[in-house]
Amino acid sequence: MGATWIVLWTIIATTSAMWRPDPTRHANDQHLEWSMLAPGTAVDTVTPEGLPGQKTFVLGTDRFGRDYLSRVVAGSGLSLAVGLVAVLLSLLIGIPLGALAGYLGGRFDAAVSWLLQVVWSIPTLLLVLALTLAFGKGFEQVFLAIGLSMWVEVARVVRGQVIALRHVEWVEAGRVLGLSTPRIVFLHILPNLTGPIAVIASANFAAAILIEAGLSFMGVGAQIPMPSWGNLIRDHYGAILTGHAHLALVPGACIVSLVLAFNALSNAFARHTAQR
Repeated sequence: MGATWIVLWTIIATTSAMWRPDPTRHANDQHLEWSMLAPGTAVDTVTPEGLPGQKTFVLGTDRFGRDYLSRVVAGSGLSLAVGLVAVLLSLLIGIPLGALAGYLGGRFDAAVSWLLQVVWSIPTLLLVLALTLAFGKGFEQVFLAIGLSMWVEVARVVRGQVIALRHVEWVEAGRVLGLSTPRIVFLHILPNLTGPIAVIASANFAAAILIEAGLSFMGVGAQIPMPSWGNLIRDHYGAILTGHAHLALVPGACIVSLVLAFNALSNAFARHTAQR
């Protein structure tokens, strides 16, 4: 179920520009005369050919008269993109460092372990905020900041798994045969770690979505007019006590459901790895 929900949102995010009611970039077509319409409201419009028509707002509109369904759907692309880039960046940094530290040991392992402890001691959100403020606001900076904050968990997991495998018989046989260290580590040891890596990658994907939403809520993530589930909640959280509570609850529900889906997928990978 978790994987199905993730695939569904991936399809929505990648194809939404072709079918959402507001096809403009960032779904930012504003009509102030349609401000704060209730869900399901239909208004009379004129087609591009000059003929009378009607437009229905499934989730209503925001205070600028923008179609809210289009805004929510457009925001899904940013959340999934941030998660994907952050996970890939964390894997590219964490896997080589953790694998080499676990296999080589000695001073290199001590240096990497010290770096891991230093970065691990800094709260993730505080580290991401510092990196975001250093590189500037914007979603490109969010990609980099979240990815650089997540490689530590990957490196710790990979290092521990490699330490457990570096003295097994087939690794010793590779050393006796004169195989190079990169070949032993990356072609023979790492393929046996796909299960733990899949578990940590799924969990990091969920964490990246939450962090991006938090940063956008605080105003240091996606910038106006780019929609993000985080800044949609920020713009409308005051409406929760009014008749327009859906403006904050819908993107919040999207975040919760997608994070739960990735956590369910991570748990499934963990159970499969344990059974192996």
